[in-house]
Amino acid sequence: MTEIALPHTLSDVTATWLAAALSKPGDPVEISDLTLQRIGTGQAGSTYRATPAYTEPNPTLPETVVVKLPAEDVALRAGLSLGYRSEVAFYGKVAPTVKVPIPQCFHHDISDNGADFALLLSDLDPAVQGDQIGGCSDAQAKNVMAAIAGLHGPSWCDPRWLDVPEFIMPKPGDVGAAQMMGAAAEALTDVVLSRLGEHLSPEDHDTLRTSMAAVASWLVAQPRYSLMHGDFRADNLMFHPIRNTVTIVDWQTISVGLPSRDVAYFTASSLQTDVRRATEESLIDHYHAALLGHGVTNYDRETCWRDYRIGMLQPPLISILGCATATPTERGDAMFVHTLKRSCAAIRDLRTLELIEADAQTA
Repeated sequence: MTEIALPHTLSDVTATWLAAALSKPGDPVEISDLTLQRIGTGQAGSTYRATPAYTEPNPTLPETVVVKLPAEDVALRAGLSLGYRSEVAFYGKVAPTVKVPIPQCFHHDISDNGADFALLLSDLDPAVQGDQIGGCSDAQAKNVMAAIAGLHGPSWCDPRWLDVPEFIMPKPGDVGAAQMMGAAAEALTDVVLSRLGEHLSPEDHDTLRTSMAAVASWLVAQPRYSLMHGDFRADNLMFHPIRNTVTIVDWQTISVGLPSRDVAYFTASSLQTDVRRATEESLIDHYHAALLGHGVTNYDRETCWRDYRIGMLQPPLISILGCATATPTERGDAMFVHTLKRSCAAIRDLRTLELIEADAQTA
């Protein structure tokens, strides 16, 4: 994609490489020294804060930047390459067309096989990662609604996004892919319940099995589409403590589908159940108003609320897929349990399955 050598491991991220990545045509950057500090413990990728020592002071250059690379374990990269392709495609193809708050991308590159990639992003410090288990405040949640509308609104029913090869989730109308995902969701439900089922009620077990059995038809029947984040939860949000703003990160699941699936995933994963029940009506009001502000037309609030109810299969679906395939960790298991319990409660509260069944009967 570029003439800059693509790092294969962290040792390839040198002062020379960073200088080339930050340089612009006719405006070269020189860096005499470089310090790298690991951020987080991600298993699907590795992220570092880079502090360059510029040869000549330049106030237009960032004091620190974030370098995002593939998993340190090279053997894992081939299996993760689809997500790498999606995230690089987001910054290269999608980001310039939408109004969603994201890190500035100074450089992006990926190998032909997708196993090696590099993103050079603005450092969001002192923003703090959201806590999916603890939940978000009402003010934070409203900011989140406005933020995700900046992805959905500008891409609303835009057919150019239907055939992007880097998007890996089933696209609207792809019956074969929907059936494959539905079958996987049903099979993996048994895997998840065998490992974590003791933490869920019998009613939750029933809700999960019925919900995953409906996934294939649910994916095919969705009435409208936009770009979706796909894994839209508090852990993928950065909250600035002073500016009270939110930035959305981790775009490896960018896809196309019913917009409200993102909204439902956030409320059911990242709000405690009593908070969701008390605030979801006002949050949908806020989201709907933000969509209209981005030029969405012929979409009334009642339809928006209905879509939100239908979208509530997204949080258990992604949780089932993630839980069954991720390496177990104590916090990861706690996160999956909370999300499954909260999303099952939401599906019952909102009568999501009844709505999906009624749509199927009238189709």
